[in-house]
Amino acid sequence: MTNNSLSNYEDLLNSIISEAQKYNVDYAEARFHSTQHLAAILQNGESKPTISYEKQGIGIRMIYDGVMVFASTNMFDNSISDLIKNTISRAKSSKKILKSPIVFSKEKSVQKNWSADEKENLKNVQIHDMVSVLKEVDGYISTFNSDVNLTNRSLGLDNSIEEKFYVNTDGTRLLSRVPRVSFHSLITASYDGQLSAFSIPAGYAGLGRSGGWEIIKTFDLSNYIPQQLKISSNSIKAKSEKFEGDIDVVVGPDIAGLVAHESCGHPFEADRILGREAAQAGESFLDFDCIENRIGSDEVFVSDDPTIPQSMGFYLFDDEGVESKKRNLISAGIITDLLHNRETSSKMNIQSNAASRSVEFDKEPIIRMSNTFIEPGTFELDELLADVKNGVYIKNFMEWNIDDRRENQRYVGFEAYKITNGELDIPVKSPVLELTSKKFWSSVDARSKNLDFKAANCGKGEPMQGAPVWTGAPDVRLRNLRVGTRS
Repeated sequence: MTNNSLSNYEDLLNSIISEAQKYNVDYAEARFHSTQHLAAILQNGESKPTISYEKQGIGIRMIYDGVMVFASTNMFDNSISDLIKNTISRAKSSKKILKSPIVFSKEKSVQKNWSADEKENLKNVQIHDMVSVLKEVDGYISTFNSDVNLTNRSLGLDNSIEEKFYVNTDGTRLLSRVPRVSFHSLITASYDGQLSAFSIPAGYAGLGRSGGWEIIKTFDLSNYIPQQLKISSNSIKAKSEKFEGDIDVVVGPDIAGLVAHESCGHPFEADRILGREAAQAGESFLDFDCIENRIGSDEVFVSDDPTIPQSMGFYLFDDEGVESKKRNLISAGIITDLLHNRETSSKMNIQSNAASRSVEFDKEPIIRMSNTFIEPGTFELDELLADVKNGVYIKNFMEWNIDDRRENQRYVGFEAYKITNGELDIPVKSPVLELTSKKFWSSVDARSKNLDFKAANCGKGEPMQGAPVWTGAPDVRLRNLRVGTRS
C-alpha cells in the first residue's frame, strides 16, 4: 500500500468525523490502520509453515458528554453510520457511572505525511529470501564445534509494514508508513547431563530495526552468530561462585536496558499510575504527583525517544495526532516527566508528550513506550571495571521477573564474570541480582559510553497489544549490592 492508495480512504474518514459531529461530540478521531506481517521459521534446519497476514480496518474514538468510547470496523459501507449511532448510545448509557468527565489536552492541528526510511521495499521480499537467510544462520549453529551439544534450534525472521491514515476534529490529517525487520532465535543446549536454553541475542530479545530489507545487512549475522555461540557455550560451562557480603556489580546494556523498560518505562506510564491498567497489566509504585521526586543517584538519566531513526519504536506522530519528541523521564536521579496521552496530560494541565499508540485498527490507543534507555556516560568499560576490587560483571540474562507494581525484581545472569582487582576473571554461572527499583537506581555509580539497543515486543492492555520497542543502555556500575547464586 502507498500513500496514494491510503488517501483513497480520506473521504471515508472525513465522513466518519462529520457523522460523529452530528451528535455534538466533544471530540472524534478516525484511524485507518493496516498491518502486514510475514514471518519465516526454521526448526532444526527445516522450514515451517509461513506466517502471513494482513489486517486492516478503521478505529473510531469519540468523547461524548465527557464519556470516551471506542469502536472499530473493517466494513467500509453504510453500516458505519449505524456503528457511530450505537457507540453514542453506549456513551449515553455509561454517563451514569462516569466519575469524572474525560477531557483531552488542547493540541495544535497538523497535516503531515511521514515514514521510516526504506531503501529496499519490504513488499518485494519473498519468503524464500527470508528462509535463505535463516538457513545460512542455521549452518553456523549446526556446524559449531563445541562440547556443548546444541540439541534444538528455532530461528525466526519477521517483516512487517504498518500504515495509518489518521484524522480528527482538531483538523489533523496524518499519513504514515513504518516497515520493520527483526531476527530472533531460541536454542536448547545439553552439557554435563543438564539441559538449558538460550537465545541469540540473550534474554529472549531480538535484533530489529525499522526500515526496508537493507536492514538485514546491519545485523551482520555471519559474524554475530558465531561470536555469540562461543560466548553462550562458555557461559553454559561456567561454575557457580558464592559471593559474600555486599559487592560492586557492573551490568551490561541488556540488563540495564531491561531495567530502564521495566523499572522506569512501565511505572512512568501515567494511565498505569492512575489505575487504569491495574486489572490488565499491573500498577505503579509511583504516585501521580511524583514529578521532582528523587528516585536515584545523580548518575541516573533515563529517556524515551520515538524519533530515533531505524529504531523499532520509531514514530513521528502518535495516534492522537501529537508530534513525538524525546521524553527525559529521569534526570540526575530526579523524576522529570511521565509518559502521557492527551487525557492524562490534561489532568496535569500540560501538553501531551505523544505517548499514545495502537498496534491494530481494532485496539484503542493507550500510553506506550517507544525506545526507553539509560543515557550513556563518559567511561570506557575498562574504566568501570578498574575501580572494582571484588565484584561481578553480569553482561546479560536468560531469566528475570518483576512484580505488578514494577518495584521488586530479579535478574539471573547468563554471560557473567567475576571481577578481581579491576579485571574480568573467571566466568560465573547464574549470578542472581534481586532488588527494588529504587535500590537499583540509587546504587548507580557510573555509566559507560557504549549505548546498545535490543529489539523487544512490549505487552500491555486488554485485549493485549504487543508494541515494537527498543530497550537500551550502556554498561552501568552499581555499588554495594547483595548477589546470590542459582545452581
